[in-house]
Amino acid sequence: MKIMLRGNAKEFEAPMTALEIAASISHELKKEAVAAKIDGEVKDLKTVIDHDCEVEFLTFADEEGRRVYRHTASHVLAQAVKALYPDAKLAIGPAIDNGFYYDFDCAESFTTDDFKKIEKEMERVIKANYPLERFELLRAEALELMQSKGEPYKVELINDLPEDAVISFYRQGDFVDLCAGPHLPSTGYVKAVKIMSVAGAYWRGSEKNKMLQRLYATAFPKKADLEAYVQQLEEAKKRDHRKLGRELDLFDVLDEGPGFPFFYPKGMVLRNILEDYWRKIHREHGYEEIKTPMILNRALWERSGHWDHYRENMYTTRIDDTDFAIKPMNCPGGMLVYKRRAWSYRDLPIRSGELGLVHRHEKSGTLHGLMRVRCFTQDDAHIFMRPDQIRDEIKGVYRLIDEVYRVFGFKYTVELSTRPENSIGTDEMWAMATDGLQGALDDLGVQYTINEGDGAFYGPKIDFHLQDCLGRTWQCGTIQLDMNLPERFDLTYVGADGEKHRPVMIHRVVFGSIERFIGIITEQFGGAFPMWLAPVQVRIMTITDRADDAARELQQKLEKAGIRTELDVRNEKIGFKIREAQMMKIPYMFVLGDKEVQDGVIAVRSRSEGSIGTMTYEQILAKMQEEVETKAL
Repeated sequence: MKIMLRGNAKEFEAPMTALEIAASISHELKKEAVAAKIDGEVKDLKTVIDHDCEVEFLTFADEEGRRVYRHTASHVLAQAVKALYPDAKLAIGPAIDNGFYYDFDCAESFTTDDFKKIEKEMERVIKANYPLERFELLRAEALELMQSKGEPYKVELINDLPEDAVISFYRQGDFVDLCAGPHLPSTGYVKAVKIMSVAGAYWRGSEKNKMLQRLYATAFPKKADLEAYVQQLEEAKKRDHRKLGRELDLFDVLDEGPGFPFFYPKGMVLRNILEDYWRKIHREHGYEEIKTPMILNRALWERSGHWDHYRENMYTTRIDDTDFAIKPMNCPGGMLVYKRRAWSYRDLPIRSGELGLVHRHEKSGTLHGLMRVRCFTQDDAHIFMRPDQIRDEIKGVYRLIDEVYRVFGFKYTVELSTRPENSIGTDEMWAMATDGLQGALDDLGVQYTINEGDGAFYGPKIDFHLQDCLGRTWQCGTIQLDMNLPERFDLTYVGADGEKHRPVMIHRVVFGSIERFIGIITEQFGGAFPMWLAPVQVRIMTITDRADDAARELQQKLEKAGIRTELDVRNEKIGFKIREAQMMKIPYMFVLGDKEVQDGVIAVRSRSEGSIGTMTYEQILAKMQEEVETKAL
């Protein structure tokens, strides 16, 4: 039996479990492996391998490995709850990003006071090191088993399975759960667990069904990793953009407009700085700015395909007995801008950008501050080009996105998504498009992963995943080749041969949406924005009212020099004023008293460094202007 391991072949005389094969390679791999990917399919380590195949061992460091690990932990949670609350009914318990959950129908309401008790029982289950044993049953047998255990939700799940489905269960001790797997070999593999929260959740996500109790939890192989994660969450709470938006008087989402954010004066300063920067860098990269209407008629949305496939997410209205829709995307309007005149091959590429306000009907349960809203401004751009220009244009877009993210101090990873099963277009078109994207990344020497089959139905794409200071990732930038809309809108250009040709089109965003990006950078900087982004860059404070006139004069000079200032001449102690300015995360605090006025200097305090001594107006202005000019972080 020949097993391919990371491209290397290894011979085995007799069938072996995946775990035995791992042990034959190294003791360390046996210890760290949580599952095996056999010919691309994730399986239990107990799976017997009796044929030639390719095997990849997964550890907790792999996303798929973490899901196996945490899915097993969800079974540990379910077993613990059933031991403590025997009448609780089991629903579902999948692994999710950063953890897992399990839904229960339980007469008793879980509270945070119950978490320790449940965690203690989970630790008992882990210590018992119950083997996880997979077994399969015929449909009738499976139904009988779950009915005998009084598990109506599992019975419903079994009844909904296809007739030919394999119905599998996992047993650990006296606990049995309906599950496809895969799982860890035993409960003892799970080391550190913690219940994070409890929430209500409708069975199968439908408001028509019963409300269940959902316990959210997480698990790690090491206690230290769990503690670090909990600490990270505490830091994330401090940085929550919703909290900081209110505290710093930047933005908020009010009950009167769920999903429709309000931006206050300081928030608008921040927003305008971002948009001005966007406009500047796009001019430098050869883009022209356009603006398309917010409301367009039904015929346009039928032509684009949105009316048939996206209507449930669109806000519609009637004007003069005609159906209209508020745009959920800027793309169809961009098609009309291109289509307004005839183009020659010599005119291409055409790069047009738009800061377009779009509206999408999101379910109320999915709304989250600025991260998930119902109206937002997309920094869309559409590039129309000849096929021979694809690679160079992709490289140009990549360089622009890279430049922007570096300005904000973000690290990022790149993912190339290829043709899905339900795609449109010919094999030749997809090959050309994919080669264009991949070739551009290769030319630039960019490291990237390939996400097979996850492209849009109309073309392959490149996604940029930002990593913030807490290690969280955010999908923001994207580059998508589109072979659908140019066809739907009959876009053409006249080639060198005098014939009409179809242009290739790129959709791309950098920020993704202005609102979401503001939310991300608010958390990235913890509200302490660098000098060039700070809505208020300087607060001038007086020690006595004798310095008030000098303070007002200083404010006028700074404002003329382009420095955003606030004046604090209240009859309060200077210590109080400084603490308040620190809480508002203002980069610089200027203190003026009798001595400073007499000497013609400013006592300067920095948000990060504290007191940095006295400086002349010219000295501190030069320092601040340099920070703004260089966009220092």
